[in-house]
Amino acid sequence: MHAPRYLPDPHNPRLTRAVEGFDQNGRHQTIRVVEERPLTIYLNAQEIVTAMTIGDHPEYLAVGFLRNQGMLRADDQVTAVEYDEDLELVVVRTTRQTSYEEKVKKKTRTSGCAVGTVFGDMMEGLEGLTLPEAEIRTSWLYALAKTINTVPSLYLEAGAIHGTVLCQRDEVLVYMEDVGRHNAVDKISGYMFRHGVEGADKILYTTGRLTSEMVIKTAQMGIPVLASRSGFTAWGVEIARQVGLTLIGRMRGQRFICLSGEARLIRDADLSAVPEEDRKHRRKGAEA
Repeated sequence: MHAPRYLPDPHNPRLTRAVEGFDQNGRHQTIRVVEERPLTIYLNAQEIVTAMTIGDHPEYLAVGFLRNQGMLRADDQVTAVEYDEDLELVVVRTTRQTSYEEKVKKKTRTSGCAVGTVFGDMMEGLEGLTLPEAEIRTSWLYALAKTINTVPSLYLEAGAIHGTVLCQRDEVLVYMEDVGRHNAVDKISGYMFRHGVEGADKILYTTGRLTSEMVIKTAQMGIPVLASRSGFTAWGVEIARQVGLTLIGRMRGQRFICLSGEARLIRDADLSAVPEEDRKHRRKGAEA
């Protein structure tokens, strides 16, 4: 049985609301803005964190968050994922008894939008990690960038949101969005865990910055390639080099820069067929 595939649903009425205002000329305007909702995540009987999220795929978000924090192990058996919309909480239940009181006390606020949180040692779980020797073709990168920039999304509907996309070769498999890129990548992680999807032959694309948190989570998911339209942080680059992750940023038009894992790149694209991108370009496609 194949895992389901997900694309953004920009017309889901729960994810945005209409807000009235006035433009620079004093004209009345009604625009759509993204919702933010609290979601409290429990692991068995222990409250772990409350995250601000747009509210879609709460089960994947909860499982992926716990997985990326090392609280949910690769061999854990999840017996239930219970979401209560009225109480705005998710309980993830496992056969293994868990207790992370000390780890929860050690919180680090990350640089992500909507303020991400990680627990304990951020580098925990990376010791001895070896990512697979996959290949990444530049023709795939250009095709993915075109698809991701034009697929209908909440970003195009309302803005103020980040996207994370799980890809295989030049195909988009799962596209998740949220107010913080850390939430979007956790949803991808939860999807992979719940459906037994391996990361060895995948590419992760994010619309946000390539920070240490994004690099660590991508490596923990076993994905060898992380790409973005945006730029890098120095620590993100340092960790990518340490774990052997291919890190590609500033993808605009024909251009990109690879700061780690360049050996995986196969430059097979015909650049004359790839249009240059105007400096003022933004992701368009659903506005027409």
